[in-house]
Amino acid sequence: MKLVVGLGNPGAKYAGTRHNIGFDVIEELAERFNSPLTEAKHKGIYSIVRKGTEKAILLKPLTYMNLSGESIGEVMRYYDVAAEEVVVIYDDLDLPVGRIRLRQKGSAGGHNGIKSTIAHLGTQNFNRIRIGIDRPTPPMKVVDYVLGRFTEEEQEKMKQAVSKSADAVEAWLEKPFLEVMNEYNIQI
Repeated sequence: MKLVVGLGNPGAKYAGTRHNIGFDVIEELAERFNSPLTEAKHKGIYSIVRKGTEKAILLKPLTYMNLSGESIGEVMRYYDVAAEEVVVIYDDLDLPVGRIRLRQKGSAGGHNGIKSTIAHLGTQNFNRIRIGIDRPTPPMKVVDYVLGRFTEEEQEKMKQAVSKSADAVEAWLEKPFLEVMNEYNIQI
């Protein structure tokens, strides 16, 4: 069993914001698998999908970004999912808009959702798909920027990033993350 987590904030107020791009990827995957997120437990909403012989949980934590690890940790314990079988999808200020980057481990890099995940998993060794949102132009504050919406120009790039991220997750359900990482990190 694998766990695919998209980070974001619950509620209509946050839908479509930069900080919710992880939720967008989970929604894309739920649509592709024709598996709506109907299970509401473990401080999140999720569904279980199957590709070939592999089963995966598609999870949107409903704890708000800064407490995402609570939901992830509960689901991992309940379904006995190892950290190496988790991929967390989230926004990244240090990548250009629409660029995706896959990693097998690393620090939080200042991302509070990842800080919470590391704290609740007790390790930095879990897979990640980072989706670039770029940094705000001063004097805009980071919090206002990440909770803001994409410009019209950015929307097409982000639509492609969501699709590529979902493609990468689907590939991971059939082959090792390292292979998927090598394939998707070289795409421009």
